[in-house]
Amino acid sequence: MYTASITAQVTGIILGVHFTEGQRVATGDPLIDIDSRTYRAVLMQAQGALERDENLLAQAQMDLQRYQEAWARNAIAKQILDDQEKLVRQNEGTVKNDQGTVDFDQVQVDYCHITAPIAGRVGLRLVDPGNVVQTAGTTTLAVITQLEPITVIFTIPEDSLGPVQDRLRAKAKLSVDAFDRTAQTKIASGQLLTLDNQIDTTTGTVKGRAVFANTNDALFPNQFVNTRLLVNTLQGVTLVPSSAIQQNGQASFVYLIQNNVAQMRSVKVGVTNGGQTQVDGISPGDVLANSSFDKLQDKIAVVVSNPPPPASTNGASGSSAP
Repeated sequence: MYTASITAQVTGIILGVHFTEGQRVATGDPLIDIDSRTYRAVLMQAQGALERDENLLAQAQMDLQRYQEAWARNAIAKQILDDQEKLVRQNEGTVKNDQGTVDFDQVQVDYCHITAPIAGRVGLRLVDPGNVVQTAGTTTLAVITQLEPITVIFTIPEDSLGPVQDRLRAKAKLSVDAFDRTAQTKIASGQLLTLDNQIDTTTGTVKGRAVFANTNDALFPNQFVNTRLLVNTLQGVTLVPSSAIQQNGQASFVYLIQNNVAQMRSVKVGVTNGGQTQVDGISPGDVLANSSFDKLQDKIAVVVSNPPPPASTNGASGSSAP
């Protein structure tokens, strides 16, 4: 979900490294301490200047009050009162400037104590106590990667974008399964978080991001995985093995076995998943040829060597080898 590469924002010597390699850290846990003595001295100077100017402002405000009372009795000229008012304003600006300097110096002191900005796992140690780091340097001090939760970025063909968007507009929660490199072993299950805002014209795909709880650390940052997105579930459809479907140009057909006779039956092919294909044009319980297609023709007699079991009542279709 997040990766934080931590660099130094002040110059100094590293006094301590408070994490071990591979450690899980929470937000705010101490990571690295940099020598802050110089910055604390500068901060003390700024605090002293602020204290001095605050007292000068208080003195000017007391004089202003006296001049206002004197002016009310016509004891002083109006110019003296006006000058004192502007002097108070000047001192107020000086105090504000001093306060900004103190705040800035305090930030520099805080930068010397580096804490974890996010919760996650720390990588290998990149610096040691005694190393000198620079403000303008590009040396990374530590890298923290959030693992729980973790996200997977994958691509969706633009031709499949419409059904996914329809489901997202309906506020549906689409599940995503992550598989290993061979696409055989399921690693984790998550949920589609969002789609990118444009299609990659070089590949004709759009990126999607799915979020996984990853409480068992099954997914690892930058790991290659295959994903399967469940967009919709079709109810009451007929499924056949994908291998039973033959092609004749643009038309799809199957060999239906009835009374030991093969008959070509045109079918309309739908969704294919896991070696099963949704078809229209046959009924549950029909017996289909699933091999020896080079020997089959329409209306040819066949002998079924392994008769299929009786058709079940759950809508599954049978298949056999003629």
